[in-house]
Amino acid sequence: LHAVASRSQEGADAFGDRFNIPVRHASYEALAQDPDVDVVYISTPHALHMDNAILCLRAGKAVLCEKPFTLNAAESRAVIEVAHETGRFLMEGMWTRFFPVIKQAEAWMAEGAIGEARMVRADFGFRMDYGDRGRLWDLHLGGGSLLDVGIYPITIASLAFGEAPTDIHGFAHVGDHGVDEQAAFVLRYSGGRLATLSSAVRTKTNWDAYIHGETGTIKIHSPFWQPGKVTLIPEEGEETTVEIPLESLGFEYEIREVMRCLDEGLLECPAMPHARTLEVMEVMDKLRRQWGLHYPGELIPLKGLRQPFE
Repeated sequence: LHAVASRSQEGADAFGDRFNIPVRHASYEALAQDPDVDVVYISTPHALHMDNAILCLRAGKAVLCEKPFTLNAAESRAVIEVAHETGRFLMEGMWTRFFPVIKQAEAWMAEGAIGEARMVRADFGFRMDYGDRGRLWDLHLGGGSLLDVGIYPITIASLAFGEAPTDIHGFAHVGDHGVDEQAAFVLRYSGGRLATLSSAVRTKTNWDAYIHGETGTIKIHSPFWQPGKVTLIPEEGEETTVEIPLESLGFEYEIREVMRCLDEGLLECPAMPHARTLEVMEVMDKLRRQWGLHYPGELIPLKGLRQPFE
């Protein structure tokens, strides 16, 4: 870890002191121009991801951008286009896909341990009071449950079925702050496969996730988005549980994958390709259209111009 950037020198210094980071930049532009930086991890609020990622890519940096990749799919396409133009590595920081027990779940599905995956059930909801954390209640920053936590259940469905849904239907409660405080949605995939999912920032839900197949179930234990335990539950025979404690908070797995990709000269991560990012973003776009939920300032670069999300 070489450098950190914030919107002020004070912010950069405070973060640098906390994590013993040698170089502290008072602007994102300064970090992008730092010749000793190879790859930038973007963890700013959602609404800033597109501009921050494009800034770093155009400065010649590889980019790992925190989820949600951007506010909508069109913004994601704009960032991906710049990565292609500049020939730089780009990946969404969907850390859940890189945990060892998630890899175990994928291996079980690949070997047919539960037959064909037919249904997915996943919920991510927690209760936060209005005064606890302003970003979640700020529509200008992409607040609400869908982008922040709803993306995780959608990711489990994407992981289980490996394709985009054919039909998407959902309901949301939009509260006084104008953000979706809780939502429930059903995704239908080819062959009648289904995912029933929910998200919330005002309601605590169960944090296990289930992938139900023709001959068994895979349970990803709570918290499924940061898991250390997974169980194979066959219709016949004994259950098998694999438990792999996290080495740290869990970011280490996606960091290693980024370094592996850079060492191999890849521009895209095979385990988290751009197509998967776009697939999940498009699901969330369609849900928001159903809810009439639009983020102020949610703009899309198009031939040098900006137009609103529709």
